[in-house]
Amino acid sequence: MQIRDLPYPDPGVPDARSGPRFLLWLGRNQLGGQLRSLAWGLLHFGSIAGLPYMVGVAVEAVLDRSGGRLALAGALIVLLGIAIALGDTMLHRTAVTNWITAAARVQQLLARKTAALGSALTRRVAAGEVVAVSTGDVEKIGWFVEALSRFAAAALTVVLVCVGLLVYQPALGVIVALGIPVLALAVLPLLPRATRRADHQREKAGRATELASDTVAGLRVLRGIGGEELFLDRYRTASQEVRTAAVRSARMWAVISAIQVLMPGLLLIAVVWQGVHLAREGRVTVGELVTVYSAIMILNYPLRHFEEIAMAYSFSRPSAKRAARVLSLQRTAESTVSRSRDGSERGEAMAPVMAQPPADDSLPPTGDLYDPATGLLAPAGRLTAVVCGDPDEAGRLAERLGGHPAFDDAVDMPSVRLGDIPLDDLPLAIARTAVLVQDKDPVLLSGTLRELLDVPASGAVNPEEALDAAQCSDVLDALTQASAGDDPMTAHLTERGRSLSGGQRQRLALARSLVTDPEALVLDEPTSAVDSHTEARIADGIRHLREGRTTVVLTSSPLLLDRAERVVFLADGEVAAVGAHRELVHTEPRYRAVVTRETDAERVVDRDTDFLTELDIEETA
Repeated sequence: MQIRDLPYPDPGVPDARSGPRFLLWLGRNQLGGQLRSLAWGLLHFGSIAGLPYMVGVAVEAVLDRSGGRLALAGALIVLLGIAIALGDTMLHRTAVTNWITAAARVQQLLARKTAALGSALTRRVAAGEVVAVSTGDVEKIGWFVEALSRFAAAALTVVLVCVGLLVYQPALGVIVALGIPVLALAVLPLLPRATRRADHQREKAGRATELASDTVAGLRVLRGIGGEELFLDRYRTASQEVRTAAVRSARMWAVISAIQVLMPGLLLIAVVWQGVHLAREGRVTVGELVTVYSAIMILNYPLRHFEEIAMAYSFSRPSAKRAARVLSLQRTAESTVSRSRDGSERGEAMAPVMAQPPADDSLPPTGDLYDPATGLLAPAGRLTAVVCGDPDEAGRLAERLGGHPAFDDAVDMPSVRLGDIPLDDLPLAIARTAVLVQDKDPVLLSGTLRELLDVPASGAVNPEEALDAAQCSDVLDALTQASAGDDPMTAHLTERGRSLSGGQRQRLALARSLVTDPEALVLDEPTSAVDSHTEARIADGIRHLREGRTTVVLTSSPLLLDRAERVVFLADGEVAAVGAHRELVHTEPRYRAVVTRETDAERVVDRDTDFLTELDIEETA
């Protein structure tokens, strides 16, 4: 795999059981790149290791006054220099390729997992942690994959040099052969502490990132309540904790680096001391002493990669652990256990009207939208409004209807069915085509209005119809004035539509959902930020444009409820009543309390008033 071939056609199925297993899986999937990097690394380090021998030969030639051997040694040194340059260049090229391709693979895996999980991802993983994994953690994982082949080449070179010195000059080579393992292993006792400090630093950094993300997301609210300084102080504290943790981690790595410098120096002193004695006794020549001395000096270079791989692993292990945690999350939990639900929908059947699966597997199924967990039935082709006694339940229900059950409920929640097909059994692309959920807080991406509405759609609804149904005329006027042009479709929207009001963003998001024209459309509070007059027109627009299509609106707005063909009231997580809005207001006290925001005291007064009215009627009779 080369950089120009990215992205991967298929990044594969990762081994996400643990961080080390994930790193091993990445290495196995880049075996070809690792071997190429290893080969160039051996050429580079091996050529460097050959220089001391050539220097020794040159010194001996000078002492023996042999011009031929000196010329040969010089030519060989030139060739080794060329090999060093070539090996270093190609090693860097292949190593960086391994880094980038590994990072790209991880990013593709994270992107696919994020798309599969949708909004349910942040129920298990903090948004700041997701950001940290997809940015800094990806780089550190790529660093370890890139450093692995360089370390392998350096380690093989060290072994070859030790063996070569034992053969070349046994009396000094044995000191080197015994000292090099001590050098390589000297820092091992410090690595656990360094790793813990690195983990602590990453944890503090993730917390600071999460706090910054939450602060930016709620900046408008914070300004409204004057809470900027409070959150700024919290971020300052978190930032200082990151700095303190980073300094403590850097100190430990500084100690490790110092040991990596000190130990070779001590080995060099021992070799020189022993070499001088051997030279006095005539057991070694000057050239041999220079060769051994030069070899030890040059071994400092490959030995540095022992420190690098230790550092890369210490930093990448927690990063791989976080990435594996995200990648191990599942969109749904396969379960055949369902909650028992008592009662019925006011005389209607609890099971949906079944529809046959489509003949073409690429087409979405049709039929009623049915949630076995709550007993909610949204008949095909009708506008159904859903009122939840618990506001949080509305969000969880919207996710379930879209095939994204909350993780806390996934173990015992059966799959929502469209017709007789469970959404969990459908390929993700087909499920998304069949059911579209618009969140309570939809996101608008930057770009032109035309690009915003250029979404996968059936083609039955054009952008103009969707914008008209969502009552976006004032939005179009504002965009036209801002862009100083005649065509609002070419107007540029800023990031998340920050230049627009909340109601304008909400209506543009609704228009985008209407353009898609899915088999079943689920809208979670689509008009919470607009005024009542606009809300009434939007309700009429949705009903007209979605005529004959399954639409579910989760709302407590009387204007939307009054225009729905069917209203379902959910209490304590199950269907409590079904009927028309005006009927339920009079017959279901809990429904009336949610829709009219009626307090307990008001309900008591209403009940007393009704009782007194009945007494007056009886006395008159």
